[in-house]
Amino acid sequence: MKFQSNYIETVNRRLGKMMNNFPLARFPFRLFITLIFTTNIFLQKRTFHFKSALAFFLLIFGINATSTAQVDSTDDLLAAQYFQAKDYDKAVVLYEKLFSKKQEYIYYNPYLECLIQQKDYKKAEKMIKKQIRLHPLVAQYSVDLGYLYLSEGEQKESKEQFDLLIKIVPKDKQSVIDLANAFLLRDETDYAIQTYLKARKEMKGEYPFNLELADIYNELSEYDKMMDEYISLIDFSDFYLDEVEGLLQTIITEEKDTKKSTALKNVLLLRIKDSPDNDLYSELLLWYSTQMKDFETALVQAKALDRRKKEDGKRVFNIARLATSNEYYDVAISAYQYIIDKGAESYYYLNSKIEILDVKYLKITTTLTYTKQELVSLEKEYISALAEFGKTSSSIPLMTNLAHLQAFYLDSSAAATKLLYEALDIKTATPILLAKCKLELADILLMTGEVWEATLLYSQVDKDFKDEPIGSLAKFKNAKLSYYIGEFEWAKAQLDVLKAATSKLIANDAMDLSLLISDNSDMDSSYDALAIYARADLWEFRNKYDIALKTLDTLFVKYKYHTIFDEAYYKKAEIYIRKGLNDSAVVYYKKIFTEYPYDILADDAMYKLAVLYEDVYKDKTKAMDMYEKLMTIYPGSTYVVEARKKFRKLRGDVLN
Repeated sequence: MKFQSNYIETVNRRLGKMMNNFPLARFPFRLFITLIFTTNIFLQKRTFHFKSALAFFLLIFGINATSTAQVDSTDDLLAAQYFQAKDYDKAVVLYEKLFSKKQEYIYYNPYLECLIQQKDYKKAEKMIKKQIRLHPLVAQYSVDLGYLYLSEGEQKESKEQFDLLIKIVPKDKQSVIDLANAFLLRDETDYAIQTYLKARKEMKGEYPFNLELADIYNELSEYDKMMDEYISLIDFSDFYLDEVEGLLQTIITEEKDTKKSTALKNVLLLRIKDSPDNDLYSELLLWYSTQMKDFETALVQAKALDRRKKEDGKRVFNIARLATSNEYYDVAISAYQYIIDKGAESYYYLNSKIEILDVKYLKITTTLTYTKQELVSLEKEYISALAEFGKTSSSIPLMTNLAHLQAFYLDSSAAATKLLYEALDIKTATPILLAKCKLELADILLMTGEVWEATLLYSQVDKDFKDEPIGSLAKFKNAKLSYYIGEFEWAKAQLDVLKAATSKLIANDAMDLSLLISDNSDMDSSYDALAIYARADLWEFRNKYDIALKTLDTLFVKYKYHTIFDEAYYKKAEIYIRKGLNDSAVVYYKKIFTEYPYDILADDAMYKLAVLYEDVYKDKTKAMDMYEKLMTIYPGSTYVVEARKKFRKLRGDVLN
């Protein structure tokens, strides 16, 4: 028997959890120390079933206030010290004395180990058999007899003893668990598994021991078998569905690799193949896929269930919305199209027709991976939808998105403004819908250079919704308009008011823009360089990226140095990312934190570059290096918490 000091910490931790349920005030400290030392041999077994440990230890120790008070504390502690030091000659004398005085398991087990270490097998066998006679219902003693034979080298006798215990396995749930745990304590994992399998068969569906077997397979890293037991438990009774899903969700969330989650997927796919009519497996695979954000698989299962159960598309509709919120736009589009193909009589047809356009719009406006033909095609779909549903209050979101598409991506600002004026004439529209319409119209007017008409509309919304988020947004847009046209003092005054906005996002944006203005005035209190930067910002707003880049370049031609240079580099990096020119973005992010390491954007650039390495280039090493530098060089950065989380995930740490 091997004793390893690195298990002491495990002993303390695991016993500490169990002892929470003991009346510690009545449990002498020295006896507790003895308990730790003498049970070390069991707790080092990696397959020990700790789920039932507390009940097991309470049973075999027989600890109570009266017995513990009578223990010879000096001999008790001294024996434990000898035992831990592997001085079995001295330990056996003390444990023999203690065990003869009080035949409790706390002395029995170290005494047995001392006898085995001294090869005094006959005395050990005699003691075990006596304990079996005295305690025939305690499984540990019967298992220990086979363990003793094995220690002697008598494999045949050991096998016969263990096989006999399997043959006469009890039909009581707790007794079965006790026997399996007794095997696990002696590192007889196969016999523990046989115990549960035999009991499952003998008890004929009374209790299947799936959770207990799953725990063992988990310890053995046999994850396919582990997951098969979990699924079989739900097969046994759907009463366990919530419990199993909770266990699986914890496993999926906490595992540092994907071995267990992959095993779950494989088990479910195999069961679906073998039992295609069993909806339970498809339901579980759908659940699993959404947990893993594998929306492609989730959609396949949702469609299959919808067809098989002749449903109304609700599952598919929910997957579409979930995929949209996670920016899986292609999956969402496919899901909505499935519902649309069902026909106009489908309950979710109208919403799907509207929302599929929203998703296509989001795909274009956020990912920037589009072609001219896709833009034209989407415009036609919007026009077709408006023809089908009419220009009503419920269609205003469609009209607003179409106008944005036409103005900012198709150079059709005249058609866009005409459409929005039509929307503003819809009498049944709610004030909030009309306000959103006005903001979109103002953005388009600003883009086309009709500044005063734009500021009038922003001001109207600001006045009508003064204490609401949309009113704060209108005020911010109006302040930014002033910034675009060079009215920096006025813009800053409005932005400073917005720092207290109820919307955190607007308040932060207002603060950032206010700081940009205050930090970049020239020595003579003029704003010549900032004015150039603001014009570039306006060109970016208009989606004229090449003109924006050229405008920024004039800063570096006109000035040898200016405090706005880091902002200009950062703006160029952001524009290059929007254009899909990531290599150029990398160059400018690096320039910021190397040339301007003490400026406010240095940590922003470092974090953005790290994310670029991780998400776009898939370069784990460079991403980790950049996250680590950020945490070291800029410990006060607002990105540190997220950087640490990402760094640990890339390193393979288990994140709770």
